[in-house]
Formats: sequence, C-alpha cells, structure tokens
Amino acid sequence: MGQRRKVAAGNNPSSQRNSGDSAQAARVHSRKHNICMVSDFFYPNMGGVESHIYQLSQCLIEKGHKVVIVTHAYGRRKGVRYLTNGLKVYYLPLQVMYNQSTATTCFHSLPLMRCVFVRERITVVHAHSSFSAMAHDALFHAKTMGLNTVFTDHSLFGFADLSSVLTNKLLTVSLCDTNHIVCVSYTSKENTVLRAALNPEIVSVIPNAVDPTDFTPDPSQRQDDRITIVVISRLVYRKGIDLLGGIIPELCLKHPYLHFLIGGEGPKRIVLEEVREKYQLHDRYCWMGLFPEIMMSASFRIY
Repeated sequence: MGQRRKVAAGNNPSSQRNSGDSAQAARVHSRKHNICMVSDFFYPNMGGVESHIYQLSQCLIEKGHKVVIVTHAYGRRKGVRYLTNGLKVYYLPLQVMYNQSTATTCFHSLPLMRCVFVRERITVVHAHSSFSAMAHDALFHAKTMGLNTVFTDHSLFGFADLSSVLTNKLLTVSLCDTNHIVCVSYTSKENTVLRAALNPEIVSVIPNAVDPTDFTPDPSQRQDDRITIVVISRLVYRKGIDLLGGIIPELCLKHPYLHFLIGGEGPKRIVLEEVREKYQLHDRYCWMGLFPEIMMSASFRIY
C-alpha cells in the first residue's frame, strides 16, 4: 500500500509540476545577474537616491552579482570610474537640463546606453527616481533590447500642478511594460499605483531604514530641563520643510522646554529663518547648516 502511494505520487502530474516549478525557482534564485543601475542622481551629488543606489549596489555585489552604474557627467567627472568593491560607474557626457536631470528625448542617450548594456552583458536594468530622465530613457531602451527592467520610485508626487501632471504621464508610459516596481513606503506605493495606473501586484514595498546604532544618544550629555528634536534633511519642498516651518511656532508655544536642532541645506532654508525671526525663536533651535555625514552620529550623541 505504501509503495503504491509513492508510485502514485510520483506519477501525479500536479506533483511533478510543483516540483518542476520549485526547481525552476531555485535556479532563478541562484542565478547571478549583470545589473545596471541608471539614474541622473549619483555621487558626487548628495542625496537619498544617491546613497540608496550605492548601498544597494554594494549589497548586490556581496551576493555575487555584477553591478554597474550609469549616470550623467558631473563637471570634470566623465568617463568610467571605480568605487568600493570594483563598482563601475559610467559618467555619460549628457547635457543637464534642470536640477541635475538631463533632457528626455529617448534618442540622444540610445547609442551610449546600448553600448553599456552590450559591453557589460546586462541582464537587468534597474532605474531609479521619477525625476530622472535617464531612468525613463533606460527603461525604454532596455525593453527594446529585451532586457528585464525594475524601477524604484523614491518620492511622492501630486496630481494637480503642471510638473506633476507631465511627470505622471511620462511615468505611465515608462512603467506600462516594466517587469517590477519597488517603492520605499506603503504610501509611496499607493501614490505610484494611482499616478501610473499600475497593477498593485507588480509593485513591492521595501521600506527605507536607519541603522539606530549609528545614532545612539549619549545620556551623559543630556540636559534634563529640555527636550531636543533633531531634524536632519535636505531643506526642499518634497521633504516637508513647509510643514516643519508651520508647526515649530505652535510646538514652541505649547511646550516652553522644547528645542530644535536642524541640520541640512536647501532652498527652503529661508522658510525656517523667517519663522525664527518672526516668532523670535533664536534661543529655541540651533542651526547647524550643511555638514558631512560622518559628523551626524557625533551630533546625535552630543544632543
């Protein structure tokens, strides 16, 4: 009886199909890829997208994959450069149009990107940021070459202003045949699905994270008569600096023992300076301005 059960299980088409699917999944999981990260935003420019691309590339290299990065030239930084663990970066000679983003034509970048894809034998193209024209171009070129594509969206967008409308239309075209999309939060996923009219099943969420061990405060430096709120950010609209400027006076009015420590730089700095002058909050928050990332952990421990 037991032998007949084993034979029947072995002859069962469904069991054979399941075993075949699991074997194929195991082969896909163990396969090593040649991955090309594409974005207008990378070092020496500083920001969250730049550090995300670099850290993700290093993790993929540790997994045994080959990773190259394609971005546009920054000043005299052109050609090919190598970073940690042999990470190869192509700085293409493309003209920057606005805010470190190149012009979107889908044709002027084709010869250069195709050369990189063929030379590096790329199997997966991973584009980053809706703001990046190079990312949209790379998705278009990769699909014409039959390559697998992944897109990571890092920011939230509106639906009403002209910039958002144009970007959303471009995103709809770029992501209509992308294999998979990654968002950095569940709110970002909802935003991207609505903007690009996507099937939610092909959108995954990999939340951004902070290593708390790098930002552990030193209790001996703590002042018992105050509570300090630390804000480290690029001072731009997308980071909610306008909201921060609106809430600081209300919080300081309700809580006289509250102090703010603000670090970062950007066009919205003037908003925070106006709030400080208008409400006479010079003694309620400390302005650190722009400082290297290596100093962040020390600043947190002091305050």
